[in-house]
Amino acid sequence: MANNPSKLIEYVRIKDYDSRYRADIHDDTYFGFPVGPILEAEQALLSGAKNTVAYFSMEYGLATNIYNVFKSALPLKSDNRLSDNEIFSNDRIADYLFSLKIDSALDLPIYSGGLGVLAGDTVKTAADLKIPLAAVGILWNKGYFKQRFWFKFGQLPEEMRWDPATFPGLIPLEDKIKLQLRQRDIYLRLWKYYIFSKDKDFAVPLILLDSNVEENDESARKLTDKLYKSDDVDGRLLQRLILGMGGMIALEALGYKLKLYHLNEGHAAFAFVQKAGQMSPEKYEETKKLFCYTCHTPVPAGHDRFSLSDLERVMKPEDTEIVKKFGMEGRDGDVLNLTILAMNTSRSINAVSQKHGDVMKLQFPAYSGRIQAITNGVHSSTWMSGPISKLLDSYQQVIGDFHSDPTLLKNVLKLKGDPDFRKALWLTHQENKSALVKFLDRWRIREDVLTICWARRIAAYKRPSLIFQDIERLKDMANRIGPIQILYAGKAHPNDSLAFTYINDIMNSIDKADGAEGNLKILMLENYDIYIAKMLVSCVDVWLNNPLPPYEASGTSGMKAIANGVLQLSTLDGWVVEAADKPIGKFFGYKDTGEAFSDGMVLRFEEDSKALYASLEEMMSSYYEISKNGVINTSSPWIDMMMECISEAAFFNTYRMVQEYRQKVWNF
Repeated sequence: MANNPSKLIEYVRIKDYDSRYRADIHDDTYFGFPVGPILEAEQALLSGAKNTVAYFSMEYGLATNIYNVFKSALPLKSDNRLSDNEIFSNDRIADYLFSLKIDSALDLPIYSGGLGVLAGDTVKTAADLKIPLAAVGILWNKGYFKQRFWFKFGQLPEEMRWDPATFPGLIPLEDKIKLQLRQRDIYLRLWKYYIFSKDKDFAVPLILLDSNVEENDESARKLTDKLYKSDDVDGRLLQRLILGMGGMIALEALGYKLKLYHLNEGHAAFAFVQKAGQMSPEKYEETKKLFCYTCHTPVPAGHDRFSLSDLERVMKPEDTEIVKKFGMEGRDGDVLNLTILAMNTSRSINAVSQKHGDVMKLQFPAYSGRIQAITNGVHSSTWMSGPISKLLDSYQQVIGDFHSDPTLLKNVLKLKGDPDFRKALWLTHQENKSALVKFLDRWRIREDVLTICWARRIAAYKRPSLIFQDIERLKDMANRIGPIQILYAGKAHPNDSLAFTYINDIMNSIDKADGAEGNLKILMLENYDIYIAKMLVSCVDVWLNNPLPPYEASGTSGMKAIANGVLQLSTLDGWVVEAADKPIGKFFGYKDTGEAFSDGMVLRFEEDSKALYASLEEMMSSYYEISKNGVINTSSPWIDMMMECISEAAFFNTYRMVQEYRQKVWNF
């Protein structure tokens, strides 16, 4: 095997190749993967001969430790391994004696939650579909944060550490760029990480910007330390300038010829400012045709705002003038809204579910005629469990090649009358569940007990403590109908003090669940990430989702669960509205009328918790009818709903979503 990757180095100037990367990168292999697809992708982006797209996102959740895992000749550093996590439960002895040990590499820690996972699933699907796309993001040197639980205090955030220089598949480039600001310049090193298709026959480069270089002063070097660092205005503003303007400079420095720039959320809205700054004002309208924008939030706090005085202090005057022309709130406003900037400078605006599209039109009536909706999805190859995938493979004559085309999962319903398949589906789910039992063995989780999970970002509108409003009723249901196991996981933003109170409320509820005769078990897991998410979405029986409508733009965790036949217990918000007529579980609670949108939330805990308990009682009764005395009731309505879930995964996936982007937004 040759040791000089001459062809690759034509396209990728790898820093410290001889001293660090020679053992992992050769003429024909790149960290164990083929080099050919990388060369093909680079050639397509450099030639501009095809329809090429740049995709900007503040964060990317790529599942690098469970999907298309790179191999390195070097041993994995401890900083790049997942750490032990604590569990807070009503089995306090187990909490005291044990921690949850996960023997796995760290997932590339450049994401915080759903937005990043959606971005990661999108670029993986672009690779599957062989779309010449370059992804742009930031190398977060200290990730998001490490979560620690502390009873009576809730969540205690800790700084995390990892080592980019030895992370398998991640390479620093010789290339550096300069972002010019009013009073100083910020230098950024470029890194690359290649996202391969499921068949490893195509690749998408992810370009990551890093301010931790010797040319910068100490404050500038820390700008790319922590994702969503929001304790100072300048830090927030500069992070967004790095992503948007810095990202555009990086693409130009790499020589990529791109036809379109897709902004995943408003964080990258300054990309237009960089592009327009190279044009005369007469060409601004033409420049807008190069940009499209996806909005992910109806929550007012999710729209970045900065004062004009802050912009004028940080940005060059000519750049500030472009922002003032396109991004200010109101005719004579002095506040920049990045959502307004993105909408005013893009040829296309889209929401991420049909319901979110309706909400956006109420929030931004002046743009209602331009707003379309493309419902989010998930990358099936990442999120469907191995056992479920293997079972469906054995029925490909009926279902079709769902790996290449997940929309074929709708054909699962053709097997509804097949008792052998129905039994196999239940047993396969139990196989998944046995993996969860092994994962949490110290906490004596049982395979034959109804297991419910709530896991996502912790925020007020998601109402994480809704199921714990009446702990005595939960105890009664567990004693009267059958035992219940409830699993919880999620992080609150370190500066979201309200979300902290919810974590503490949940801990207090768990503490009160003691004395349920062992029939009610509640576990709260630290450091929710993609590794834990993959386990939960495939191994529990019921996925609980109870945001206050209409504040959930889409939500994707439930989509991951239905791909594994896991039933939904949900309010009607986000993507779930589009499945409201499908028997995939139970829907409950307040229904938004769609007549107006209010910035003030009335969280409706009392009424919606009662509706939740009533729906849960029905589901419990159905669940405990499936198997009695070791005999599986293959005609159980529960198994019908599992099949309906998998069938709905035919629509709620990124294969369908990216195809919609190609047809409705990218126009190729």
